[in-house]
Amino acid sequence: MNAIVDILTSAGLWAAILRIATPLVFGTLGALLCERAGVLNLGIEGIMTFGAMIGWLAVYHGADLWTGLLVAAIAGMVFGLLHSALTVTLGLSQHVSGLGVTLFASSFSYYLFRLIVPVAGTPPTIVPFQPINIPVLSTLPFVGPAFFTQTAPTYLAIVMALLLAYVVFHTPLGLAIRMTGENPHAAEAQGVNPMRIRYGAVIVGSALMGMGGAFLTLSAFNSFFPTMVQGRGWICIALVVFSSWRPGRALFGALLFAFFDAFQLRLQTVVQGIPYQIFLMTPYVLSIAALAAMARRARVPQALMQSYRRGER
Repeated sequence: MNAIVDILTSAGLWAAILRIATPLVFGTLGALLCERAGVLNLGIEGIMTFGAMIGWLAVYHGADLWTGLLVAAIAGMVFGLLHSALTVTLGLSQHVSGLGVTLFASSFSYYLFRLIVPVAGTPPTIVPFQPINIPVLSTLPFVGPAFFTQTAPTYLAIVMALLLAYVVFHTPLGLAIRMTGENPHAAEAQGVNPMRIRYGAVIVGSALMGMGGAFLTLSAFNSFFPTMVQGRGWICIALVVFSSWRPGRALFGALLFAFFDAFQLRLQTVVQGIPYQIFLMTPYVLSIAALAAMARRARVPQALMQSYRRGER
């Protein structure tokens, strides 16, 4: 019991929670924006993988870290444009298109990486984002090292969550996005172009997904390997439902999953005699339980996964 208390009162645990949550925040916000406009984007896993690879590759070949993050966002936008063309313009199945994007982007990431980077015994590395010590705040006992010594993309992810919450619920653009996700025909009657809204939401949302992937190679780690996303994209899809399609709750959901993950990693070192696989599965089991509890009250956008044709009912 004392060991668990020590873990919970450790500043290192809470600092790790923010780091682990950052790619989930980016990815969940991206998926939430797409779904608010009525488009399910299951391409998130592949987009995050490609963002991780292309962002790292840009820095490896001489670009600065912020440029690498921008390159990952642009790559995400390209895949978002592809997904939009297939689902919004052509009206194809959003499930099939999203899975196709994931398979293509993941495979293309590994192919491009092996094509450009020479095969070596150890993967080449870069110098990643370094923690920023915020003046005064970083020197506070416990709170400082836990929350105010993170890398810049972590702070950016939190700002993006707050910004998206404001845009979605307090601006005319956010109203247009929500109307399109609920009833695109009603939105059209109000002078909104639902196809443009869906294109924009999917493209911007996919850019956020690409940035989430890039965080892994530009901040959390310093190299790329094909399996590094490790299902985070699918966790983001679940977190959107957990959050009831609200950015603030999405931020909380990402932090909650990160808490489970960071806690089990430290618990492995103090609890003996239990297979480590039990600890690894714990955050997923608890997340499923939380998702099941929240999903009953979640209100799904009514036009989610429904194709739209202008003038049709």
